[in-house]
Amino acid sequence: MNIFITGANRGLGYALVQKGLIEGHRIFAGVRTLDSTSGKELIKQMETTDQLIVLQVDVTNEDSVVHAKEKILAHSGSLDVIINNAGTLLEVESEIEELDIEACRQSFDVNTLGPLRVIKHLLPLLKKGSQPSILNISSDAGSLTNANGGNYPYGMSKAALNMLGEKLDRSLKEEDIQVLSIHPGWLRTDMGGQKAALDPMEPTDGIFRMLERKIHVSEGSRFVDFKGNKMNV
Repeated sequence: MNIFITGANRGLGYALVQKGLIEGHRIFAGVRTLDSTSGKELIKQMETTDQLIVLQVDVTNEDSVVHAKEKILAHSGSLDVIINNAGTLLEVESEIEELDIEACRQSFDVNTLGPLRVIKHLLPLLKKGSQPSILNISSDAGSLTNANGGNYPYGMSKAALNMLGEKLDRSLKEEDIQVLSIHPGWLRTDMGGQKAALDPMEPTDGIFRMLERKIHVSEGSRFVDFKGNKMNV
């Protein structure tokens, strides 16, 4: 499969790249900057495998996404999977009276509009793929029925991302494009912190089983955990 992953230079994105390479897929790894330590590590891996193509892409910049599409086209005429993984976590401890509205805007720009830009421009390539899938990495923080207080920008932007997934599923169902919003669990990453329950590699097996359609997600909400179980919307 040809798989495009955003936010691929660290955390879950980096783990998904490693899993994809192990499984023998061709990975287009989107990173915001090539100058980071982990970005340089991905570039170093390119020297040892032709399965990996590293692309510089900022999901908040539409021209950057278009440029990434052109790079993908230079290697392949199609994509089989888009994994919208890039995300940001801001203003976690802020009360409503203290919120930085610019940080809220940035959260939506990355977490919601970022995937929207990617899908807008890469969907034509996906439609040419085999059993195509769009996997949006979401969070239980985006659940309306299980909402907690605080953490406004992240929770609101992930709830909006889940709505994007529901609308896409209904729009693309007749074209057999699988659309899922996936809660990967609380992960030990820069975002999740070192007290989190799971190593980033732990959810990758389930995520790849879903994109390979080895896990069947029943009709209804497209919001699931990394094992394919329904989440509360």
